[in-house]
Amino acid sequence: MNEKQASVAARISELACLPMSELWSLWDRYFPRRPDYPNRTHVESRIAYKLQEEAFGGLVPETKQRLEAIGAKHSKIKLRAKPREFNFAPGTVILREWGEREHRVTVNAEGRFEYEGHTFKSLTAVARHITGQHWSGPLFFGFGKGGAR
Repeated sequence: MNEKQASVAARISELACLPMSELWSLWDRYFPRRPDYPNRTHVESRIAYKLQEEAFGGLVPETKQRLEAIGAKHSKIKLRAKPREFNFAPGTVILREWGEREHRVTVNAEGRFEYEGHTFKSLTAVARHITGQHWSGPLFFGFGKGGAR
C-alpha cells in the first residue's frame, strides 16, 4: 500500500470514531443536501466513497453508464417509459384556463416553475396544486403527444 492509499484508508477508518456533528460537516462538503432517512452507516459509506473519489478519481462516464445499464437489466423494478423533457427558456410564461380562470406559470432561471408566489420543481406539481388532483403536468398545460397546443 502506498502512502496516498494509507492516508485515505486512515481517514476512512477515522469516520467510525467521529461524532455525527463532524460527519455532517463532511457530508455538507460533498453533497448538496442531506438524506431524507439518514443512518450512520449510510452517511459513513457515502463519505468514504467521496474521500476515495477525491483521492483517486471517480468512475469514467462509460463505466457509470455500463453499471446503470446492468442494474436496469437485472432489476425487478420495471422502469416507466422515459419521461419527455421540456426545456423552457427562463422567463417563459405558460398559460392554462381551468376552473373559469387563467393560470399563469413562469419558468425561472433555475428551470423551476413559479405560480402565485410558490416555486415548483415540475409542471406536474403545479397542476396538482391547481386542481387538487394528480395530473400529468405537460398534458394539463397542453404539451401532449403532438407537442404544445
